[in-house]
Amino acid sequence: MAQIKKFEDLESWQKARELSQFIFEITKKDLFSKDYTLVDQIRASSGSGMDNIAEDFNRGGNKEFIQFLFISNGSLAESQSQLYRALDRKYIIDEEFNKGYLLANRTIKLNLGMIRYLKSSDYKGQKYS
Repeated sequence: MAQIKKFEDLESWQKARELSQFIFEITKKDLFSKDYTLVDQIRASSGSGMDNIAEDFNRGGNKEFIQFLFISNGSLAESQSQLYRALDRKYIIDEEFNKGYLLANRTIKLNLGMIRYLKSSDYKGQKYS
C-alpha cells in the first residue's frame, strides 16, 4: 500500500469528491434545481460521504477512522437512494443515474477495503504510537 500522508491521498476521498462534484452539476439542471428539498438533501449526503472520510483521518486512531468510514458509507447509500428519486421524477436520465450510482458504489467499496485493512492491521493509529 502506498504511503498515505493526508486524506487527499485516499482514493475513496478522491472518488467521493468526484461524486460530490457530479451531484452538484446535475442538480443545477432546470427541473432538478427547482426541487429545493431534494437538491439540499443530495448535495448534503454526497458532501457528507466525502467529509466523513476527511474528518476523522487526522484524529489518529484506527477505531474512530473505521467508524467514520461506515458513516461515510451511510451517506453514500443515501445519495444512491436520492438518485433513484431524481430518476423517478425525471430530473436525470439513466446515464446520469448510473454514473452517480457507480461513483457512490465505488467509494463504498474503497471504504470497505480500508476498513478491512485497518481491522487486520496491528497498527492502531498515530495517537497510540
